Amino acid sequence: MLPAPAPIVAERIWALQLSGSAVKFLQYLISRSDFRGTLPVRQKDLAAEYGVTPQAVSGLLAPLCELNIVLRPRSEERNGNSYRLHPLAAKYETPEAMEAAFRATLARIQAGDLPNLKLPAYQQTPPTPTGRPKLQVAPAGASRTRQKALTMPVGAFRA
Repeated sequence: MLPAPAPIVAERIWALQLSGSAVKFLQYLISRSDFRGTLPVRQKDLAAEYGVTPQAVSGLLAPLCELNIVLRPRSEERNGNSYRLHPLAAKYETPEAMEAAFRATLARIQAGDLPNLKLPAYQQTPPTPTGRPKLQVAPAGASRTRQKALTMPVGAFRA
C-alpha cells in the first residue's frame, strides 16, 4: 500500500511565501522522512545526500522552520541538528493512521504542547481557468510569430 501524504501542506503550498528551492527541499524531506515525520538523518547528512553544504541546508530549513512545517528539537533533545516534520505535514502508513495522528496532533496544539502550522488563511478562492484551454501547436521549425498564431482548442485532438 502506498503511504498517505498529509494534504494540508500540499493543498496550501501555492500560497506560501517560499522559494522554489525551499519547496523542492520540503518535498525531499517528506520523501526522506519516516512515517509520522521523523527525519532519521542529521543536518550534515542531509547536506551530503542533497548535494549541498550544511549552510545551504540551514538556509533551506529556515523558512520551513518559521512556518513550523519543520520542527527543531528542544535543546535537551538535540542530537547533531536533527529535525522532524510537523505531524500535519508528515506522511502516514494509511489514511486511518493519518486521521488518528491528526486528532492527536490537534489535541496537542490545543493543549499548547505543539505549535500550529503557520499557513496563510484563504483570502479568496484560488483562481480557476475560464472557458476551454487553448493549446499552441506549431510545426517544427516554425517562427515564434507563426507559433503564436496557431492556436487550437483542446477538442481538436479527438479522433
